[in-house]
Amino acid sequence: MSLKHIINLFDIMDDSSVSGEKIKEYLKEISYEVECHVQTINEDKGNTDFISIKIPGINGKDRGGDAPTLGIIGRLGGIGARPEQRGFVSDGDGALCAVSISAKLLSMISKGDQLDGDVIVSTHICPNAPTQPHDPVPFMDSPVHISTMNAYEIHSEMDAVLSIDTTKGNEIVNHRGFAITPTVKEGYILKVSKDLLHLYTQTTGKLPVTLPITTQDITPYGNGIDHINSILQPAVATDKPVVGVAITTETAVAGSSTGATHPLDIEQTTRYCIEVAKLFGEKKCDFYDANEFSKLESLYGKMTHLQTMKKVSE
Repeated sequence: MSLKHIINLFDIMDDSSVSGEKIKEYLKEISYEVECHVQTINEDKGNTDFISIKIPGINGKDRGGDAPTLGIIGRLGGIGARPEQRGFVSDGDGALCAVSISAKLLSMISKGDQLDGDVIVSTHICPNAPTQPHDPVPFMDSPVHISTMNAYEIHSEMDAVLSIDTTKGNEIVNHRGFAITPTVKEGYILKVSKDLLHLYTQTTGKLPVTLPITTQDITPYGNGIDHINSILQPAVATDKPVVGVAITTETAVAGSSTGATHPLDIEQTTRYCIEVAKLFGEKKCDFYDANEFSKLESLYGKMTHLQTMKKVSE
């Protein structure tokens, strides 16, 4: 059961002095040999602790195997917006979910249920992220640039990426729980994976909910174009398929709102990502149809210019 770890980690993270090292200490209590790296990065707007956890698989690349590696990224601006807001903010749900996935996977290994493929989980821990003025609740910002997040959270070993992000401040998805996006790869928005839809129904017992995305959403931040949020920003920095896992609500809730984290929604999302990790490592879960993607590129060419700030004139 993932809920125990979610509750424990939420208690650790709902703290003005929380750090990446404190998360690492919790994970080491589960597995002393856990491969967990923490690095503090300072930029103009503040600092944050990037944390990367590798959960080895039986047939993973680290052991010379050929099982694919799943990347799981907890995407956010910060888990707190102090001093403007007191307490854990809604924007922190992605980080809470990501580290809870790590804890559960490590616990599974200790109980004899090690996955086939490696899983790399990355996110960042910032209890005092900056905000942008806005009424009635300030918008969440980040202490570091989005390109810095991509640099520390995306790893070359990842063969596919799940990007978990709080996606509550909109009127597009009116559903409490989580939704998945179509697969994004090298500037193309592809159809929603049937395998991922099936796992949604399996883990929730309900019909799948999808988050509609646009071309704008898969372009880099900073280009002056509106984005639903940063959920698909990892897709601008990798040639691997990326799927957003959006933690959602029925009503629009600001990312800087406190008291807006629902542990049972996080638990449901955590279970889903773990089931994806199981089957992906066994080569039984495809994020996209490789043949169809090749045909798209042969018909319409590369779309990788959408991963850049602007298209270079020919």
